[in-house]
Amino acid sequence: MSLRYKGGIKSATGATSSSTSNPGKWTMQEAIQNISAGTWQLPPTTTVEYLVVAGGGAGGFFRGGGGGAGGFRTATGFAVASGTPLTVTVGAGGSGAIGSNSVFSSITSTGGGIGGNLFNTAPVATSGGSGGGGGGYPGPYAGGAGTAGQGNAGGTGYTGGEPYAGGGGGGASAVGGSNVINANGGAGTASSISGSSVTYAGGGGAGGYSIGGGSVGAGGAGGGGTGSNVNGVSGGSGTANTGGGGGGGPNSSGNGGDGGSGIVIIRYADTYPAATSTTGSPTITVAGGYRVYKWTASGSITF
Repeated sequence: MSLRYKGGIKSATGATSSSTSNPGKWTMQEAIQNISAGTWQLPPTTTVEYLVVAGGGAGGFFRGGGGGAGGFRTATGFAVASGTPLTVTVGAGGSGAIGSNSVFSSITSTGGGIGGNLFNTAPVATSGGSGGGGGGYPGPYAGGAGTAGQGNAGGTGYTGGEPYAGGGGGGASAVGGSNVINANGGAGTASSISGSSVTYAGGGGAGGYSIGGGSVGAGGAGGGGTGSNVNGVSGGSGTANTGGGGGGGPNSSGNGGDGGSGIVIIRYADTYPAATSTTGSPTITVAGGYRVYKWTASGSITF
């Protein structure tokens, strides 16, 4: 279909550049024709907002401290170049170990620290994005340090004898519970980058002994696992794709819970076109004025 207008014809078929000396140069008539046909290509976005959450650390066994949450990093205005694939790595939660790092382009969030245990020989549990909680009596065993800008320290294990509780794992916005029975994991941080508010990177709750009133810590808001005080029952695992730390294990015959896996999310204004390609099967939504890409497995994106 073609429509007449002053100066020429507006067509529903896209035009191609008539310039031979500069193929990227368009006449006004050609530009109007492409706009009408819906084939005018805007340039790709040059900046994005990101959320990068690493995998949470495992809880400690045997009067164990809670696992530290995965590192939490978010910012707007991150510059991206077109034509080059940008790496996306989603860190796994730790199983008896620290969590794995998550990565978007040059941004790296550090995996959460593992919780301490009865047999710590140094007064610190492994550090990470957030530190794991220290092990329980006969400590005192201090929690691990968090990474600046990503998470907080884990708490010290209970020093008062029975019920032999560990310290809570650190979270993105708070330190883990320290030197108390029922030491909770540190709280995580909420983000609305996905289009709704979700809290990520909560620390794992402490485990401990069930005699003398019991001792078990709740996981921090943001996917932290609950500790265990029942021999033979492991601490609760961190929630998948939140970076939550695992809960600490009981007095004996029970492991700390696994850390939760991380997540990577980016978004930019939907006035810009979609990415030219992605890998890793991200969930892609367009709502609220944004294009949102959410990875729960490693991949890439090219603008």
